Formats: sequence, C-alpha cells, structure tokens
Amino acid sequence: MDATGTLDEDERTRSLVEAEGHAAELFAEVDRRGLIAPGRWESEVSRAVRDLGAELFGTSRHWHKRVVRSGENTLQPYAENPPDRRIDEDDIVFVDLGPVFAAWEADVGRTFVLGDDPRKHRIAADLPRVWDAGRSYFDAHPDVTGEQLYAHVCDLAREAGWEFGGPHSGHLVGEFPHELIDAERLHSYITPGNHTPMHRAVDAAGRRCHWILEVHLVDREHRIGAFFEQLLS
Repeated sequence: MDATGTLDEDERTRSLVEAEGHAAELFAEVDRRGLIAPGRWESEVSRAVRDLGAELFGTSRHWHKRVVRSGENTLQPYAENPPDRRIDEDDIVFVDLGPVFAAWEADVGRTFVLGDDPRKHRIAADLPRVWDAGRSYFDAHPDVTGEQLYAHVCDLAREAGWEFGGPHSGHLVGEFPHELIDAERLHSYITPGNHTPMHRAVDAAGRRCHWILEVHLVDREHRIGAFFEQLLS
C-alpha cells in the first residue's frame, strides 16, 4: 500500500488471486458434498451453492448472477435465462459464479458430468486444455489484443472438434463493483472489436487491468455445452 493508502499493483494482484482461490475452494466443496445431483433443479443447486459460500467464507454478494445450466440449457449464453430445469442422471452441468470476497471479485466456471456419456466427458476434459492453450498464447504475445485472443480461442475450440459458444471469451475483473465502471464497454471484453493490447490495458484510474479467460465449448448436434473460466493474471 502506498502513502495515500492505495493498494499497489502487486497487492491488487494478490487480492484477486486470493479471491479466485477461494472460489476454486468453493467448487471443490460443491463437488465433495455432491450438490450437483440428479433430481435437483438448477435453481435449487444455485441456492445451495450460495448458502455454501456463506457458510465457508461469509460470502453475501455476487457481482453477477449465479448461473447453473444443465442438459440443453448448457447451449445458452450467459445473457439468456432459460427455463429452470431438473438435472437428469446422465447430464452435463456447468456452474458460473461471481462471488465477492472482501470487496474483490472472483469469477470461476466449472463443468460437471453425471453418468458415463463419453462425448460429455470428452468436451468437459477439453475445457482446461483449450484454456491452457489460450493462456499460453496470451503469455507468449505481449501485444495481443482482446480481438486476437478471442479469435485464437475460437480456433482452439474448432481444432478440438467443437464450436465456441459465446460472443466473447472473457472480461475484466477487479475491485467490486467493476461493472459500474466498465459496464458493457467493448474494451472490457475479450471479443471482436477490442483492439486494445491486453497486457498494457489500464482502467480509468490508470491501474493495470486483470482478465478472466472463458472457454465455452458447444456441440449443437448433440445439444451439449461445457464451460470453464478463471483468472489469467
């Protein structure tokens, strides 16, 4: 922290990484407790995850809506609100959370597969591989723009045999609430039209921008989708 009481960049990064780590712990506990199970409604799982976050970390705020999608609902992008669905025994399910930990935004998405369907297990297994390849491209290209990274992640999805399922592949994350600062501005997203070099991007206060990278893979023929996201920094 500097003389004005403002967090320096290293401290900001540590705070975001810590918040992201808490969100990953939350997902691990969701899995351990079997909260995603056949017969439960998506809305029921969402409430259970909310309550678990409050139990483990005292989390009472989420900076974006909690998303639980199963079956054909996994094909729907974030902005849509499909009808609540009961999870089946052989479903694929993804959860996208934006909890706030001590005023720091986390954003983590994970996919779970129930049953033995090999195609669902393959698309879920490809998620972290595509994400890691996207991260490697980001690290290796100091001048990469949001548009270029989005195009590369779409190429990676096609190479893996899937379609990329969203209009962007990530966005800014930071102190809560960043949405009120950057709401819907193109430069806040990893998307076509964002020509800002991501490594050098700064916010309105001149601070380094931190990015979440998202991978949304879909197979429309078999009506399945899968989702994975976490912090790039």
